[in-house]
Formats: sequence, C-alpha cells, structure tokens
Amino acid sequence: MAQRELTSADYMAMLRRRWILVAVMAFIGSPVAYGLSRFIRNQYKSTTLVLVERPSVPTDFVKPVDTTDVNERLATMQQQILSHSRLEPIIRQYGLYANDINRVSMDELVARLQAGIQVTPVEPMALTRASNLPGFFVNVTMDNPRTAQQVCTAVTSLFIEEELRLRQEHSQDTTQFLAQQMEVAKTNLDDQDSKLAAFKSRYIGSLPDEEQTNLNLLTGLTSQLDATTEALSRAQQDKSFASSLLAQQVASAQATQSGNNPETQDQQLSILQAQVAALQARYTDDYPDVIKAKNEVAALQKRIAENAQQNPAPDPAATPKPTLDSPQISQLKAQVRSYDQIIGEKTKEQEKIKQQIGVYQSRVQSSPAVEQQYKELTRGYQTALDSYNELQKKRDESAMATALEHKQEGENFTVLDPANLPDKPSYPNRPLFAFEGLAGGLALGLGLAIVMEMQNTSLRGEKDVEFALRLPVLAMIPAIDPASGKKPRQAGNGTLPADSGLTSGARA
Repeated sequence: MAQRELTSADYMAMLRRRWILVAVMAFIGSPVAYGLSRFIRNQYKSTTLVLVERPSVPTDFVKPVDTTDVNERLATMQQQILSHSRLEPIIRQYGLYANDINRVSMDELVARLQAGIQVTPVEPMALTRASNLPGFFVNVTMDNPRTAQQVCTAVTSLFIEEELRLRQEHSQDTTQFLAQQMEVAKTNLDDQDSKLAAFKSRYIGSLPDEEQTNLNLLTGLTSQLDATTEALSRAQQDKSFASSLLAQQVASAQATQSGNNPETQDQQLSILQAQVAALQARYTDDYPDVIKAKNEVAALQKRIAENAQQNPAPDPAATPKPTLDSPQISQLKAQVRSYDQIIGEKTKEQEKIKQQIGVYQSRVQSSPAVEQQYKELTRGYQTALDSYNELQKKRDESAMATALEHKQEGENFTVLDPANLPDKPSYPNRPLFAFEGLAGGLALGLGLAIVMEMQNTSLRGEKDVEFALRLPVLAMIPAIDPASGKKPRQAGNGTLPADSGLTSGARA
C-alpha cells in the first residue's frame, strides 16, 4: 500500500481504522504538556514605555546639533547599555543569580541577563504618517516579579541618562571643535588683514577705489597748472611793461639832470627799446608793431653810430652822475620787485603742480597692476572673513543647542509608563502549553497511524491487488468467517469484509 499513490479515501479509511490511537494520543498529550509546564520555572516580565519627546523650542529657532535618527541612536545605546560593563553592576547591585554566581562565570550571567532584556520600538500610527520613532518598550524577564521590576527600572534609567549624556557631550564637543576652528580662522583672518593693511599703506593713493579720485585730482591740477602758467605770463608781461616805464623815467631824469634835450638820439633809442620790450612781452616777434619797432630801433642805432664817428663822446669821469630818486621811479622799481616776487612764487607753484601731476599720472598708470594684486589680497581676505563669520554663526548655534540640552529642553526620553510589577508569570503559559500538547498528541497519533499503515502489507482493496499483480481484477471472493456469522458487504464485483485482509481471489 505504501508503494502506490494514496487518495483521500485511503486516508479516511486509515483514520477509521486508527482513530482510537489518534484520540488516545491527543487526549494524553494535553495533560502531559500541562504537567511538564508545572516543572518549568516561572518567568515574570516587567515592561516600561519610554516616550521620545520632541524639542520644546522649534528647530527653526535653535537647530539641534545631533541630527542622527532616533532609531540609530537607540540601536547604539542598546549595544552600550547591554554591554558587560553596564550589566555587571546591576547583577551585583540586585544580587541576581545568587545561586549561580559562584558556580558560573560573570560572562555567562551577563549573557543570561542580556537574553532577558528586550528593547522593542513603538510603531508609529499609520494615520500620523510620522517617520520618527515615537517611543520604545523596555521588557525585562526574570524569575522574580520584584526583581524584574527593579531591573527594568534600572535599565530604563540607563537609557535616559545615556541619551542625555550623549546629546550633551555631542553638543559640547561640537561647540569646542567650532571654537578651535574659529581660532584658526581668526589667525588666518588677522594674517590676511595685516597683508591687506601693508599693501594699502604701500600703495596708498594708487588703490582701485581711488582711481577716479586720482583722475579728478589730475584734472584739477591740470587746470591749476594752466591758471598758474597764465598768471606767470601775465606777471612777466606786467614786469616788462613796468620795466619799460622805469627805463623811460630814468632816461628822462638823466636827461633833465645833464641839461640835454630829452629828444636826443640816446633818449629816443632808450624809449624805442623799452617799447620793443613791452611789445615782445605781449606779442610775438612776427607781430607787425614789433617788427616796426625793431626797424626803428635799428635805424636810430645806425644814426647814432654815424654821429658818434663824427663827434667823439665826452669823458664820463668829468660828467657828474645824477641821482634818481623821484617818487615815480621809486614806485616803478617797487612794482618791478613785486612782479619779480610774483614771478618767483608762480614759478615755484608751477613746478610744484608739475610734480604733483607727475605723481598722480604715475598712480593712474600703475593702477591696473595694483588693482590685480589688490583683488588677489581682497579675495583671500573675503574668503577668510566669510569662513570666520560662518564658523562664528555655527559656534553660536551650537552654544545655544548646548544650553538647550543642559536645560533638557531638547529632544529627550521620558518614562510614560513606569515599570510594572507583574502579578502573573509571562512564561510558561500553561493553557497554551495544554493546547500545544493537544495539538502535539494529535499530530503524533496521526503520524503513528500513518507509520503503522505503511508497515502493514495486507491487500485491502481492488487497487492494492491491481497494483501488486499489475493485472486487472475481474472478481473478488470475500473471506468467510464461519464464527462471526455476519454477511460481508459488497465490494466491487464480489464481497469483502470491511476490516479484514484479502485472503483469496481469482484473476482472469
């Protein structure tokens, strides 16, 4: 029977034949499992619900330093808190596993306590669509309810303290790091500032922002130079005119003292020469009046030379020298001296303006090269300044976040449900054990029934005969038990008892 494919009818037939065995195994399994659960040591579970509170100050006002996900931080803290160094003090403080502490190593006891501690995140509600962790459960399973409650409270306190410590340390470390970076940035900024100040001191007046000023000053100095040159020319002309007048006055005075006619040739020559000098001070040599005056002077000089050859000159030593001290002559001499002083001042002013013009011209010419160097320095200075300002801003934000963490106004863990004192064991669940024993006995009975059926080699029906002989069955003669006196029921073309093996048959 085990060699052919079984149908549902075969299985139902086996169940009818072996139902007593299956029922007995199922009936025995439930009390046996319940009895075994009585020998298992009771375990009590204490649970704490920890809520992850959001910062009381909006993150738009004070940005938190620690932006890692709560799930990641919880996983990290779980590894730290459930470590050997954290759990060993708890074992010694509450006297856990007192009967085994001298027989097994501390590592085994820590591993046993680790197996009894479970941290389960709270799943956010689907309606809130929140991605952050709303909280987590801390479950501690021990053989004593009071001990389970105490250990659960201690482990929960470790989580809260560790969270606060990590966030405060992270904020402080970040603030200190930013402060150190600020010192480096400040040193760099001071260095760039000193370089920029030295450059400005070296090229003062030639900086790019002073180029327009230099051009304006250069234009103004050019106008001043033109005005000074014009004033100098006017002073020279005035001096020439005054000098010609002085020469006329002196000639007139000399003629009056010597008794000669003022219309003598020498006096005429002096007057003409003074007129030529006055005209040359105002006009060029090509001017018609200047040419005419020069021709008259040349003609008069020629006549004087001819008269000198005919009449020898008197002895100058014998002629007394006249004194020229008239007010007109003194006034003219004062005017000439004043014009000389003005000419000297204007000449110096002209030279000074020319020097200044040269200085500003050199500044304007060197402005492109200076501007290139200045841009490089200002670029480095601006970069250093931006870096310093950015670090200062971040340091201030980190300092505010640190103060917020110290005041516990940031994100923190809060115990919503303290550790409970369990009133009944969480393990073993004896009703569940009884149900599992019933299911196990039923499965064992079914398995034994199948094994027994598979080991039975009796031919129980037409299919077994056809499978064994590989020939079709035409008719079957049932076995007749004379002692029972019961009529066999029909089976195929013949009759066969319901629970007896096929002992005889016929084939075609």
